[in-house]
Amino acid sequence: MKTNKYLEEIKDKSAADLNEELVSLKKELFNLRFQNATNQLANTARIGEVKKNIARVQTLITQKGNM
Repeated sequence: MKTNKYLEEIKDKSAADLNEELVSLKKELFNLRFQNATNQLANTARIGEVKKNIARVQTLITQKGNM
């Protein structure tokens, strides 16, 4: 499954790397929303995937902060 691979990739990252990943995901989400607004986005499901990945990264950041 695609999400399991993504989780395995980000679980081993440090908090600084996770913050960088979070910034890049937020930029990607902005670009996807912009493309959607201008009717240039072919795969609208990607917006949901990116939102979920942002939530996953934020959860890991919180978990690593509590450790």
